[in-house]
Amino acid sequence: MGRERIALIHGVGLDGSMWGPLRDFLEPEFDIQIIELLGHGRRQQLAPEGVTLAELAADVAELLEPGTHVVGFSLGALVAQHLARFRPDLVASLVSVGSVCDRTVQERAAVTARLESAASDFPGTVEASILRWYPAGSPVPAGMVEATREVLLRNDPGSFLACYRVFATADAEIAPELQRITVPAHAVTGELDHGSTPEMSARLAAAIPGSTYSVISGARHMMPVERPQELANELTAFIKEHSHVH
Repeated sequence: MGRERIALIHGVGLDGSMWGPLRDFLEPEFDIQIIELLGHGRRQQLAPEGVTLAELAADVAELLEPGTHVVGFSLGALVAQHLARFRPDLVASLVSVGSVCDRTVQERAAVTARLESAASDFPGTVEASILRWYPAGSPVPAGMVEATREVLLRNDPGSFLACYRVFATADAEIAPELQRITVPAHAVTGELDHGSTPEMSARLAAAIPGSTYSVISGARHMMPVERPQELANELTAFIKEHSHVH
């Protein structure tokens, strides 16, 4: 009997290690593929200035087998949406975790300000991200917070900025295409995620035909680290519903 295959795609500035806690809950049941984006993790090639969402997605497509359930987080969710739209042969289903969608003028202004800060003060941007994701009282162990900080600081600043620019702008580019996605789709976000809000997941689900969405109560952006069991439960239920393995 075969097993369903899940590919996990991380967010900007992160790497495959962010999926460690979630992987522990998924691996007994599924074959897990951890994919690292261009310029991230163990990838040797940096992301070039001006890299596009289409280029990031084409790079990931080279690593996917047909019929994979694709789970993308943050920037990885935009990449996953692009794949679901333009390479549906590869994508059995799409789950967007903590995804932005068709930002409003105010939301765009906020992320543009963060992009400009990253360009002028990369270490400061890292600390701001850590504080946003793991505020005082976060249930995430200190060692895991430190591990996230180290991953972020290891980025090549130019490569990071090139990918952050995609994150900051490509939701507008993919938005008109969402209605043409035909694979089963689900979006999930944290109730307290101020950058990729529950409203954005609702927008995403409204745009993709037949898509569903859910909100994890009390969770912030880094759900795969902060609330891995609840997220694993969501993914497992959705993927089983759209399983091709009997």
